[in-house]
Amino acid sequence: MAIRLFIDGAAGTTGIEIRERLQGRSEFELLVLDNAQRKDEAARRDALHAADIAILCLPDEAAKAAVTLAEGSRTRIIDASSAHRVAEGWTYGFPELIGREAIANARFVSNPGCYPTGFLALVAPLTREIQWLPTPSNLRGNGPFRSYLKPDWPFTVNAVSGFSGGGNALIERFDRDPDIAFRTYGLGLDHKHLPEMQRYARLSCAPVFSPSVVPAHRGMLVDVPVPAAALNAGDIRSLYHQLEDQYGEFGPVVTLADTETTPSELLLRRDAELWDGLEVFVLTSADGTQARLIARFDNLGKGASGAAIQNLNIMCGLPETTGLRL
Repeated sequence: MAIRLFIDGAAGTTGIEIRERLQGRSEFELLVLDNAQRKDEAARRDALHAADIAILCLPDEAAKAAVTLAEGSRTRIIDASSAHRVAEGWTYGFPELIGREAIANARFVSNPGCYPTGFLALVAPLTREIQWLPTPSNLRGNGPFRSYLKPDWPFTVNAVSGFSGGGNALIERFDRDPDIAFRTYGLGLDHKHLPEMQRYARLSCAPVFSPSVVPAHRGMLVDVPVPAAALNAGDIRSLYHQLEDQYGEFGPVVTLADTETTPSELLLRRDAELWDGLEVFVLTSADGTQARLIARFDNLGKGASGAAIQNLNIMCGLPETTGLRL
């Protein structure tokens, strides 16, 4: 029997892409509301209760309201908004960090934000405590459990995204004004992605986050500078091997770029194709005093709709990469 799936908010950027990508998949029966029913609370409640799984592609407050509408049902929910990413009772939907089993067994899964996906892919494995043999060469501080990077380090995040990450309003703005070459924002230093960045990287304080947008429809680069002073254990070159341990078994969605050749540049292209992977780069200086950790991915792929489909597959017991573009 097909799994009944309802996408609440299927008219938004992420919702449209998820719906298009699931059409034709025989594992699912899509429950679809017409334009007149999309904003009808009773019709949405009925759909939420009839579904086996619902994907919420809504603004934060509307997503919270949808969860309330689903009360009394057994419907499992994937929320693509930021409403529940640090909420009690919700599983953070980043299988490469949280683990597939946690997502497979969860009723409520919150899709990560696009920028946090890149930041956490780079930093979270390096701020996790691991056991170090108490020898002078690899132990700094007290106790055998250390992380590679200091969780109290004042991290900075420089990130750039295609304009589709801002939804229909930003897409229309870039279409309307082709003279926009670069947009930086979050100037109040209170971006809504900061709580999940801090929580899942186990940081003492939120990073300084500098997000920007360029005139490309899709694509994202997230860049985290790491000086040697940020190291808690090991050396700069050990960062690569720790990330290799983290992602070696998780391919092909998250992959670690080969360090044999340092790229001369990393590009985002205006006409990039949909892509659900994420590539991690560890770039170190010749003298070992600093590094740049960079994640390159599609803000609408692994950063949004691709992550939702990956989580959906896991929750339904299907091969994780079914329907993904890798």
